[in-house]
Amino acid sequence: MNQSRLPDLEIDLLRAFIAVANSGSFTAAADAINRSQSAVSQKILRLEERLGCRVFERTSRSLLLTQAGEHLAGYAQRILELNDAAMRGIARPALGGNIRLGISEDFIPGQLPALLSRFSRLHPGVHLALKTGLSCDLLQAYDEGELDVVIAKKDRSAQRGRVIWREPLVWMCAADFELDPQAPLPLVLLRSPCTYRQLMLEALSARGQDWNIVCTASSLMSVQAAVAGGLGLTVLGRSFMQAGMRTWQTPSGWAPLPKTEITVIGEESADSEIVAPLVDFLTEYLAAGRAQAPLPS
Repeated sequence: MNQSRLPDLEIDLLRAFIAVANSGSFTAAADAINRSQSAVSQKILRLEERLGCRVFERTSRSLLLTQAGEHLAGYAQRILELNDAAMRGIARPALGGNIRLGISEDFIPGQLPALLSRFSRLHPGVHLALKTGLSCDLLQAYDEGELDVVIAKKDRSAQRGRVIWREPLVWMCAADFELDPQAPLPLVLLRSPCTYRQLMLEALSARGQDWNIVCTASSLMSVQAAVAGGLGLTVLGRSFMQAGMRTWQTPSGWAPLPKTEITVIGEESADSEIVAPLVDFLTEYLAAGRAQAPLPS
């Protein structure tokens, strides 16, 4: 092919490609980029026609990148980042200002420091005064005027905030955990008030199941450590599963757990020119499939 006449790669096709590659699903990718599943499929077909090769191997049970798809992924990610940086720098005024932000440990466990560092590089004029911790503590700080915006687990007793993320809850235990059928269930809990704690005790009470609190922790990392160490069972969002842990299969007849919901509180009164891009940045990362399943529309 004549190098001077190579076809251009369209940004919207690359965005659909990256969404599918990251999520492993046309359905999840459609949610991530706010398009229908058929539209995403058409974009991938157009991209493959433009490239003259397949980028995905599709079977009834899996969706995998081809060798060409793997090669394209690195280029596509860099192209999209450059495109977005150009649009932010030219089409939008530079962000600037201060915001006191509280983010719950429940939101993007493990990835938060790297994400906020990247946001700061993209928006060097924004100063974030960050506070992390349990949702109950962050909400108290917000109510006392110490924080401008909070991203926290939804408070079941107070209907406030906008839901930006949902994640399945699962029972967790150590990989080698063995339950004594004659003994009460050993529980690892966060201190009260805690939605996870409340859901666990309600579920066990509904089944008439005996239980015993063997550990009360002050942080989610402490809960993970206690569970991975074999002290007992807990309920957390699916993304908190880590090495040395596994899903605990509940006995037959137990009701499924609900999904946990993450809300943003205070965005209507804070500086929306800063808050909106920050919240969009974090949720778009999740919707790309790098952490969990995206929020259904």
